[in-house]
Amino acid sequence: MLVSFALFLGAVMASLVMGINLVYPLAFGLAVFVLLAKSKGHSLSAIAKMAWTEGKTALIVIPVFLLIGMVMGLWRSSGTIGYFLYYGLRAISPDWFVLTAFVLTVFFSFALGTSFGVVGTAGVVLITLARAGGVPIPLVAGVILSGAYFGDRGSPMSSCATLVAACTNSSLYDNVRQMMKTAWLPLAITVAVYAVVSPLYPMEIGQSNVMLALEEQFSFHWAVTLPAVVIFALVLLKVPVKFAMALSAVVALVLTITLQGVSWQEAISCAVFGYTPTHPDLQGVLDGGGLVSMVNGSAVVLITSLYAGILTQLHALASVEQVIERLAQRFGLYSATFALSLLTGMVFCNQSVLVILTTGMLKPLYQRENVTPCDHAMDIANSGVMLAGLVPWCIALTIPLAMLGADLWAVPWAVYLYLVPLCYGFTRRFYVKKETTL
Repeated sequence: MLVSFALFLGAVMASLVMGINLVYPLAFGLAVFVLLAKSKGHSLSAIAKMAWTEGKTALIVIPVFLLIGMVMGLWRSSGTIGYFLYYGLRAISPDWFVLTAFVLTVFFSFALGTSFGVVGTAGVVLITLARAGGVPIPLVAGVILSGAYFGDRGSPMSSCATLVAACTNSSLYDNVRQMMKTAWLPLAITVAVYAVVSPLYPMEIGQSNVMLALEEQFSFHWAVTLPAVVIFALVLLKVPVKFAMALSAVVALVLTITLQGVSWQEAISCAVFGYTPTHPDLQGVLDGGGLVSMVNGSAVVLITSLYAGILTQLHALASVEQVIERLAQRFGLYSATFALSLLTGMVFCNQSVLVILTTGMLKPLYQRENVTPCDHAMDIANSGVMLAGLVPWCIALTIPLAMLGADLWAVPWAVYLYLVPLCYGFTRRFYVKKETTL
């Protein structure tokens, strides 16, 4: 078992160092875990059934990712992103662009409750502004990650927050109120950090070529804002995000053809392969998106879901439980939750699996200490939910980076994701009434 995990993690680490696509080491890991199951006497058909127990969840997630890719391409071709880029360059204070980007993503993530949805919409607009304005992409991508995970952790509309409440048998709205209390310190520090950094990396407003190119490339009728209005309005009305994105894509497709004068063949190509502006001054600024851009991320989701099913059915982490219990005895339940969350995030590469496994394995320890379900929820929300966005090969990070066209250099700038676990670790005794050292 340990050899299999060592081979898997070694392959992933090597791929990160050598710059190899993550799909390959993850596929290698899948093969290793299939051989592990085979060595324990399971037939290939039985292993396939194990894999499919989690693999089928990918069929729910992957269509959403592909829709996001289509939306990203069509928002570009319809002039939606160009519109926000054009007026954003005029409206946003250059010296405070970084801080403004964080505040906006915090607002949208709390309103929408979906980190991927925020990154794929508002985040894409902001990263495009950064490219046009000469602001470092890793910095802005990290800022967007910080803001997006504010709502992913603590919005009442967040599927992740709902999952945490369900797994800990706690009240979602009680959790959200407590999450707001534990969020103010890391949020204040994050705002302070970005307020200091922001003037150091101002947005260049002297990009006259870009402004002129946008005017030449697009017709900026007010209707080009409709794809954005549709998606935000429908999500706020609690319409499932995949339907909201599908309708937004349809509206953007129609605008691409009718308002921007693009042929229907080229418009479909933008949806599938991404958008490439004809104006040379916009190339490298507005090009990107498309269904194809999300194929690699979708492959990561499918592969990780398949081997998560195998490892779950094999009870691969059962031997870890004793180690985690000893860790809880010595350092407390939060330390145990932190460590187990990090391990499950690194192995299963999936935020949802992390939440389910970590809460399930530790629930008996929390119940033994009479810790309230809400406090249990706080421990996982303030550790595992954030840590998932920092593991380089976890889909909670790889998918947003793919949407933004950024790399792992964005991770050091995702300040809020670091500060939530750290601040909570130091202040937890003020929120949890019972000392949780076994």
